[in-house]
Formats: sequence, structure tokens, C-alpha cells
Amino acid sequence: MIFGLLLIPLGMYLQKKREKREGQSDGTEWPRIDFNIDRHRNAFFVFTVGTSILLFLSAIGSYEAFHFSESVTFCGQVCHNVMHPEFTAYQHSSHARVACVECHVGSGAGWYVRSKLSGAYQVYSVLAEAYSRPIETPISNLRPARETCQTCHWPEKFYSRKLREESYYLGDEDNTRWDIQMVMKIGGRTHADGLTEGIHWHINPNVKIEYVAADAARQELPWVRYTNLKTGEVTVYTDQESDLEEAELAAMEVRKMDCIDCHNRPSHDYKAPAKFINNALTSGAIPLELPEIKAVLSELCDAEYPSSDSAMAAIERGIREYYEGDYEEIVEEHPELIEKAIKGMQAAFSENIFPEMRVKWSEYPNNIGHMEFNGCFRCHNDGHESEDGKVISKDCNLCHTISAQGNPEDLMVATLQNPLDFQHPDGDDEDWKEGLCTDCHTGLNP
Repeated sequence: MIFGLLLIPLGMYLQKKREKREGQSDGTEWPRIDFNIDRHRNAFFVFTVGTSILLFLSAIGSYEAFHFSESVTFCGQVCHNVMHPEFTAYQHSSHARVACVECHVGSGAGWYVRSKLSGAYQVYSVLAEAYSRPIETPISNLRPARETCQTCHWPEKFYSRKLREESYYLGDEDNTRWDIQMVMKIGGRTHADGLTEGIHWHINPNVKIEYVAADAARQELPWVRYTNLKTGEVTVYTDQESDLEEAELAAMEVRKMDCIDCHNRPSHDYKAPAKFINNALTSGAIPLELPEIKAVLSELCDAEYPSSDSAMAAIERGIREYYEGDYEEIVEEHPELIEKAIKGMQAAFSENIFPEMRVKWSEYPNNIGHMEFNGCFRCHNDGHESEDGKVISKDCNLCHTISAQGNPEDLMVATLQNPLDFQHPDGDDEDWKEGLCTDCHTGLNP
């Protein structure tokens, strides 16, 4: 449209030059429009009507193009191969009905323009296949959570405590089930207590938590500063195992903690095999009747595959070969269990692991919790200590208490005032108390 409009003054300029060259004009006169001349009259009406129609259609087209470029379809499916993992994870997230731009762009012209400029480079990257595999998380240039997340979520409105129930399955022959029920201390004991304790204490308006990250992914936090905004109390904690000198720490960026520092995968969470296999076993998508199925599937997830098709074929082949070799009677008497396990595993795998883009759980640390990634333990590890001897504790009961745990047939249940101490499913071995969960849990084991 713009090119076509530019042709009009260009044509007028070229015509004036031609008339001057042929002696028809000295070049100083303005163009004349005389409606008594058929040529002028026709040109005027063609230009007026044509331009009006063009502007009307352009306005509609621009409006529709704007909305399409802001749509979930545009963000997730136009660049299908590149964004397929993110789009798939988004569809299975708690924000599946929130448009991508609500979080990635937000309101305001400034961030809209910024996103379109960034998108121009992304288009080039897709066309030139210059994008990274997997796609890097844009940690450094994310819009602050208070300008996006907190348009729906905000500190003044929160849940006090919440009961969470999970079922795990061990990698033994019986796929032994281990249940755990925890009371999550999201906020205070009651709504009236506000954010005086619990997990969301970190965003208490009267408290400011700042930190320094030693890596781009913000997984190593060697320095933390707590400030009580009401009393003025300030406490600085440093990681006693960090090799960084004070001068190096002083030169690093000090960041104020916000929602995204913990909720860093709110819509694109790629679950670890230990988690998505557990979920499939609990829902019945994968049959528990198959002996050792948890261990078999975990081993299949440990392999590297060049494509999703090869992964699907390997899952089917691996399950069939294992049970044909070790449990031939099941293959003969209950082939439907084998088929169900294959389909269930293929579906769960395809929602969380994407070989073409090299996307899987280990590439994207999730800071909620502390099983496959340090998450909470980045600070709460008993290793961050202040000059006066205070430490950031890793006491489990700071964030949750266990109300029940164990095999469903022999469940240990707490009393109202006395929560249970965590008992590892492995039994009496208590070596786990000396380290962190991530020392053993990689995402593949139960």
C-alpha cells in the first residue's frame, strides 16, 4: 500500500521533468487540476474512490492482522517446528486460556513495539534456521512480574494453606505405590494472618529480598539480603561454599526477588519422567498391573532420540521386547495391557520431551519445589550464613508439613498438632538427610 502511494508523487515528479525537458513547462508552475479535462476528471475520481476503498480495506486488514499477530495461534503454531514444545506445554498448563501476549508482552505501547522488534529478529532466525535448540529462556529481558502476573495475581489476595496429595511409584517389580499428603504453607495459618509466614512471605510488602546470581540461569545464588521495610533491619547472607570474593560479588547485579524467581515455568513446564510417568500410572493411562513398568519406562526416557517418530518407535519396541523376554505369559494372556502401556507412554512422552528441538525437563530448571532442581534449596540450604551466625534454614516444616505418608495399605497419619517427619520410601537409610534431594533425584528415578 505504501509503495503504491509513493508512486503517485514519483510519477508527478517524472512527468514534470519530462515536460521541462520537452519545453512544455519551465518547472516552476504547480500542477493544474481541471475537471473540464476528461483525463483530469477521470484520474481524480479513480484516485479518490480507489484510495477510499484501499484505506477502508487496509484499516480492516491492519486491525485483523494486529489481532492475529497477538493470537495464541500466531505465537504457537505459525512457526510450528520451533514453538511446538512451548505450545504443547502451554496447552497443558494452568494458563492454557490466557493468551501468550498477556504474559510475554502485557499492556502498553512501549512493550508492544519492543515485542514486535524482537519478533522481527525471531522471524529472521526461523527463516535462516539460526535459532538455538532448545530455545533459550528469555530471563534477562522479561517484563517485571508486577506488570504482567500481578494484573491477575497480587500479594493482597492469597490462599492461606492448601492440602496437596501426590502418589509416587517405586521402580520395583510391584510398582509399589507411595502416597504423601502435605499441608502447603502458602500463606499464614488463616487469611487474617496475611503474609506474615509461609512461602509467599517472600513477597510480603513489608519485606524486601534481594540476591545476586552467579550464573545466567539464576540457579546459583551466593548472596542474599533481607530487609525489613518497617523496622529497617538488614541481614546479609553469603554462601559459605562459594568461591566468589567480596569484590566480585559487589560487581554483580543485585536483583529484587519477585514471583518469577520461583514461578519461572508457569506455562511451559516440561515434567520429568519420574513425574509424568507417576501421573500416567495414577490416572490409569499406563496400567499398574504390568510388573516393573515404572522402571522400564524410566529407562526408555534416559535414551537420546533423533526425532519424535524414532522415540515413539523405540517406546513401542522397548516395551514389547521387555515383556516378550521376561513376562511372556502377560503378552499371551493380556496383550491389551501392553497396548495400553505403549499408547499411554507415547502420549505422556510427546507432551514433555521433544527430540527435534532437544527440549526436555533437564534443559529448563523449574524453581518450584526442590526435587529435580534445587529450587528452594538455592537459598534454603543451611549454607547461606550471616556475619552473626544466622542461616537460611532448609527445615522442611518452613514451607510444608506432612499429614500422611506411606503405602496406601499401611498409611502413616499425623495428628492435628504433630505432623510427621519425612520418611524416605527406601526405608531406614537416612543418608539423604545430609544432602539435597537433587543429589539423587535426576528426574528419572522415583
